[in-house]
Amino acid sequence: MEEPELFREGGFRLAQRLFIEGDIRGDERQVARLREFAQVEDQRADDVVAWMAQQPKGQGRKLFEDALKSGAAAEGPLKAFFDEVNAKPYWVDDERLERGAKAITRAGLLGLFPLGDMSLMGGYLASRATKSLVGTGEIEYKATRRLVETAAWWIDVTTPGALKHGEQGYASALRIRVVHAHVRAAMNRRADWDYAAWDKPVNQVQTAGTLLLFSLVYVFGTQLLGLRYSARERGDILHLWRYIGWLMGVDDELLPTSEEDAWRLLWLLAATEFIPDDDSKRLAKALIEANAAVGEGRGAVGKVLSHVSVAVHSSISRLVLGKTNADFLGLPNDPVAQAAIVAVAGVNFAAETVRRFIPGATALQERIGEAGRRGYVKRLEKLFAPDTTYAQHMRAA
Repeated sequence: MEEPELFREGGFRLAQRLFIEGDIRGDERQVARLREFAQVEDQRADDVVAWMAQQPKGQGRKLFEDALKSGAAAEGPLKAFFDEVNAKPYWVDDERLERGAKAITRAGLLGLFPLGDMSLMGGYLASRATKSLVGTGEIEYKATRRLVETAAWWIDVTTPGALKHGEQGYASALRIRVVHAHVRAAMNRRADWDYAAWDKPVNQVQTAGTLLLFSLVYVFGTQLLGLRYSARERGDILHLWRYIGWLMGVDDELLPTSEEDAWRLLWLLAATEFIPDDDSKRLAKALIEANAAVGEGRGAVGKVLSHVSVAVHSSISRLVLGKTNADFLGLPNDPVAQAAIVAVAGVNFAAETVRRFIPGATALQERIGEAGRRGYVKRLEKLFAPDTTYAQHMRAA
């Protein structure tokens, strides 16, 4: 089949040369099978949301939160939901979850750059998935807050030990699953939802795509910025996200079991889903403006900070998405900033190479990264008071 645009230039072209062995292209039957999942939602979570709507105001969400703490629910769809998520899959390896989380933690705040500039920005190329974002208005008009809440959620689910039952990451994965169901219900109520053009809202293909952006694309993105992982670490990170995806209701067939599986699925998604349109541009513009907001209220210094922030974030996006996609999204093209990013990546790579040969250096870097992430979350709480229960999004949907 014809190679998708995403793999023709930029970082993914480099990935094909350096990291991908063999031919990962899907055939027509595999494409057709993937597209079937565009009509599949998440029945368990959708049943919970329908049940919540029948409860007295606020009662359904309270019972959901109570079940998150106790691990069990007493009635109907809520009981079925928690019975299922509490039945831990046979393939989950707790040691791998811990190692994967530590490898992510080691990146510290550097990991936030691929999260926003590659995972979120790259996701806007999938125009069918953007329709729910535009429909809620949350991403375009509250881009900064949603970016902050996405970062906080990502830190929650990737903190070592956080996916154990009752811990913060476990709860966050299930909360965002129910948020997705609320958004689906809201979009399905819209008279203008175009099922023929946009598929089912927040469907299985789109959720699996989000999973890949936060796992495979994140790993690839941090490697482009100079970080180094062993093959076992890359596999452990993907194993961590496989379990997160399972908790979020992604069908087993769409959960990659290896790095090669993940690249194959990304190729299929790029061939069928990465079709940008005007909404992609609108969302990219909102994210650029959120990056520029770092300098608000700081006078002349603030203007410089805003320019540097936009130049750096846009350059990182260009590094992985390629010129054609970046130009379509309207990302500024700053050769000086791009050269600086490449230079910094070289420094990071050299430092990472040294780290791997110094006893205790990896453990030290993990502690430094964890401290940086904790400090970042505390600053977010003071500045933005992010809603980690997502109650506002449930009400808005």
